[in-house]
Amino acid sequence: QVQLVESGGGLVQAGDSLRLSCVASGYIVGQYPMGWFRRPPGKEREFVAAVNTDGGATWYAEAVKGRFTISRDNAKNTVYLQMNSLKPEDTAGYFCARFAGSYLSDYTTRSAGNYAVWGQGTQVTVSS
Repeated sequence: QVQLVESGGGLVQAGDSLRLSCVASGYIVGQYPMGWFRRPPGKEREFVAAVNTDGGATWYAEAVKGRFTISRDNAKNTVYLQMNSLKPEDTAGYFCARFAGSYLSDYTTRSAGNYAVWGQGTQVTVSS
């Protein structure tokens, strides 16, 4: 059974850092690109970051570029999202997802419809 389980969310103050983890099971995580998305309160789900299969290429939403870092440890079947300089507008449920194909591109990376497997999410709340 393919499963993604996120952890690491919590309540923090503006300027703090958090590291989210996403542990995959039921498949070889190194075979698929992975992404993080978030759903702010009352808003649509939005792309945050993505990483290719070996971690050598990454994509970021403009809102998090320079503050967030996506990485992966294929030996541990885990994908990470390091979030620094958090802002109240980063408050959201954060979800990791497995890309449906083998290769990311500038045209496919940011669309949630191109991700086939999703975790249950972890909540991040940033107070001002």
